[in-house]
Amino acid sequence: MGTPDLNLLVTLDVLLAEGSVAAAARRLRLSPSAMSRALARLRATTGDPLLVRAGRGLVATPRALELRERVGPLVEAARTVLRPTEALKLERLERTFTLRTSDGFVENFGPALLARTASEAPGVRLRFVGKPDKDGTPLRSGTIDLETGVVVDTTPPELRAQALFADRYVGVVRSGHPLARGKLSAARYAKGRHVHVSRHGLDTGPIDEGLEALGFARDIVTIVGGFSMALALARGSDLIASVPERHTGNLRAGMHSFALPIVLAKMTVSMLWHPRLDGDAAHRWLRGCVRDVCA
Repeated sequence: MGTPDLNLLVTLDVLLAEGSVAAAARRLRLSPSAMSRALARLRATTGDPLLVRAGRGLVATPRALELRERVGPLVEAARTVLRPTEALKLERLERTFTLRTSDGFVENFGPALLARTASEAPGVRLRFVGKPDKDGTPLRSGTIDLETGVVVDTTPPELRAQALFADRYVGVVRSGHPLARGKLSAARYAKGRHVHVSRHGLDTGPIDEGLEALGFARDIVTIVGGFSMALALARGSDLIASVPERHTGNLRAGMHSFALPIVLAKMTVSMLWHPRLDGDAAHRWLRGCVRDVCA
């Protein structure tokens, strides 16, 4: 077997990312016929069709899906090796970082983070996007630069994670709410009318499991998808919201917060990123800013 043409790795990476010969050709500034010839060479080299016709488009074969997870890091590693090392000049840095965060993070930590980055690197722009799930694909693909959240069993093992702070759930009610006075028991807490937070619309959560162990159940009258919505409802009614304490500090201003009368495990909020960005000086600087703001 002869030495493989390593240039085909770049072509393969783009083809698998785009799923289209025409789109890959545009991205690599090649003609469609040249890209078709490159695909033919890849098929001959790998012994697999890689992309096959499905209606008016192309779909990846199982072999292509397997390669997609491996070829991207290889190409990025090669680019890193060949990239000249330059000292980071924050005052000249012009870059947009995309951060995916859970509900409440921007409201609580965003102003300080923006002030920090603006003072050190005026040309940097932060783009905050919502976090509908814990799928690691956006970090793998590079559409997301940094993410905050709780590391769980389903978090992709190759992702890097660094703890930012420990958090716990607290109960929150409007100022003057009956629960703001007197001793709070599990029975009294459960008896109130609750707004439940579930990103996926689930009827119950860990708080309900903790109450069930004591023989109680919450009266959940509404379910919302985020902490800010839950707190807005609690602020304007007699509903009880249960939210992470540090994550929602600014959102709870002027409201009464209390420790939950049940035992729940504390959670650690971390920042996550893909290992291909470990050595990126600008990304390291951003991680330091986030870490300091959350400290």
